[in-house]
Amino acid sequence: MGTSPRVFVESSVEQLMQFVAGIFNSVICETAVRHDFCRIALSGGTTPRALYQLLAQNVMKDEVPWDKVQIFFGDERDVPHDNVESNYRMAQRVLLDHLPIEPERVFPMPADREDLQNGAAEYEQTIREIVPAGPNGIPSFDLILLGIGGDGHTASLFPGNAALGEKEKLVVSTFVPVLGRHRMTFTYPLINAAQCVLFIVTGDDKANTMGAILGEDEKARANLPAAGVKPQGMLIYAMDSSAAKYSQFTHKS
Repeated sequence: MGTSPRVFVESSVEQLMQFVAGIFNSVICETAVRHDFCRIALSGGTTPRALYQLLAQNVMKDEVPWDKVQIFFGDERDVPHDNVESNYRMAQRVLLDHLPIEPERVFPMPADREDLQNGAAEYEQTIREIVPAGPNGIPSFDLILLGIGGDGHTASLFPGNAALGEKEKLVVSTFVPVLGRHRMTFTYPLINAAQCVLFIVTGDDKANTMGAILGEDEKARANLPAAGVKPQGMLIYAMDSSAAKYSQFTHKS
């Protein structure tokens, strides 16, 4: 499974976000020509916020067919959708409120349910009903946007987490000891079925992790969840120079 990753490095966060926005928009435009909708899973956290701001600022100028986009989320905190910690709330306020996308085409994770496992099962069912399946029968997103933590986690797949070994379920609720709370997250089977997975990575605190992920030492990668992302389609790492400083085999875009 998976193809060799494409690695791009920009000298600043601003230049990186411009580059990533170009990829983001190209995927939507190219997919919209071939299919009825482009299905995207957004990431939360601080890194993609600048991307969402840029996309919102250029929504009219870029002429992206947002009316053909369906939005999902790759992970979520166990809080209500209007909570300041919610990934959905951040994306909604920074990006979605500024896009011509009807609310019925945006699918936030029900991570505020009392029964989180049931909520995860319902979200998986929604994905199965809306996102077309690939050759292996698993829904295949056109684009999944991800970040990487300094500990190598991605989405809410953390080192040592039981969700890392999930082979059947596509969405799970999992307890993260280091955070002392539950998260809802995509699992490897769903992430790796995507047509394109795009990692956005910035900052010195990610440099050692990215050096290990992109290096040749299998042992160094073994405990880094992000290294388990090996999609059937395209895998892209987009980094600023700070995150890439210990990485070999990189080139500037």
